[in-house]
Amino acid sequence: MKTAKIHILGLAALGLLFITPDKAYSAADDASWDKVFAKSDKVDVKKVEFKNRFGIKLVGDLYEPKNKSDAKMAAIAVTGPFGAVKEQSSGLYAQTMAERGFVALAFDPSFTGESGGEVRNVASPDINTDDISAAVDYLSTLPEVDENRIGIIGICGFGGFALNAAAQDTRIKATVTSTMYDMTRVSSKGYNDVMSADDLYKMRESLNAQRTKDAKSGTYAEAAGLPEKLTGDEPQFVKDYYSYYKTPLGFHKRSINSNGHWNTTSALSLITQPILAYSDTIKSAVLMIHGEKAHSRYFSEDAFKKLKGENKELLIIPNANHVDLYYKTDVIPFDKITKFFNANLQ
Repeated sequence: MKTAKIHILGLAALGLLFITPDKAYSAADDASWDKVFAKSDKVDVKKVEFKNRFGIKLVGDLYEPKNKSDAKMAAIAVTGPFGAVKEQSSGLYAQTMAERGFVALAFDPSFTGESGGEVRNVASPDINTDDISAAVDYLSTLPEVDENRIGIIGICGFGGFALNAAAQDTRIKATVTSTMYDMTRVSSKGYNDVMSADDLYKMRESLNAQRTKDAKSGTYAEAAGLPEKLTGDEPQFVKDYYSYYKTPLGFHKRSINSNGHWNTTSALSLITQPILAYSDTIKSAVLMIHGEKAHSRYFSEDAFKKLKGENKELLIIPNANHVDLYYKTDVIPFDKITKFFNANLQ
C-alpha cells in the first residue's frame, strides 16, 4: 500500500499575502544586476560554465551563502520553467536556497539563454535531462560541496525532466518539483489528454512536413508563443503566463517565453519519448509542489500516483495558480523545501 504523503497546507500556515505586479522588482532598479528579482545581500553569486555529456556548454549562476564555514555543504541544482532562463524563477529559487545555507546553481538548459547548442530554442527529452545531471557533475567538483549531498529543483516543464533525471541519476539524493509539467504528455495528448490517436498522427504528419520545409529553406519555423498583446479572450492560464513573462514582473530578453519562440519541430521528440516512464524506480526522496488553482495540477497528481516508497510527498498550495509558484516568495513554501532538503541531504 502506498504510504507517501499528500498534504494541503492551510492558509493560516502559509500566510498567503499575494504580491501584485506593481510591487514587482525590476532589473532596471540595479543596472549591474540582470535578474528579474531583487539581489540578496546574504549571498555571493558568480557566473559559471560546465559541459553536459554531449559536449554542450552550459552557463549558470552559482549562489553561495556569504561567510560560509569551511565545512562541506549540501548543494542544489535548479532549472526551469520550460522556456525560461536562469535570471527568472530558477535564479530566485537558487538565491533563496543559498540564503538558507545551500550552495545553489541556477542554469540555462542546452539551446537556451546563455548556454550553448545549435540550433537555438530546441527542446530534447534526452539532452535536457542530461543537463540536470551535468549540473550535478559540476557541483560535485566544487571543493565546498559534499558530493554525497546534492539535490535538484525542477520548475514547470523542467519538473518533469527533474523526475526523469532522478530516475536516471542515483547521485541525486532529493528532488523537488514545483508546478510541474509533463512536457511529453502535453505534447502528445494536449491539455487534459483531449487529443485522439488520429489527432496525434495528423500532428506528426504536419511536424514532419515542416521538417522537409525547414530542410529546403535552411531555417527553422517558429512555434506559436505568447501573444504580444492580450485580447481578453485568452484562457486564464495564458493571461497568467503573460502577466509574468511579458511584463516587467518577469520579462527577460533571453527568455523564450518573454521574447522568442520554440522551434516548431521540437515537439517531435517530445511526443514519442515519455519522460516519466521510469519514475516509479526513483528510490530517493521526492517533494512535489503544485497550486490548487493551477490548470496543470493534474500533471503532479498523476505523476505522484506513480511514485513508490514512503519518502514521497505531494504538497498542494491553496488558492495558488501555476504561475504563482514562479515568483511569489510568500506563496512558494521555501520553509517546507528547506526542511525537506535538510532532512534528505544529510
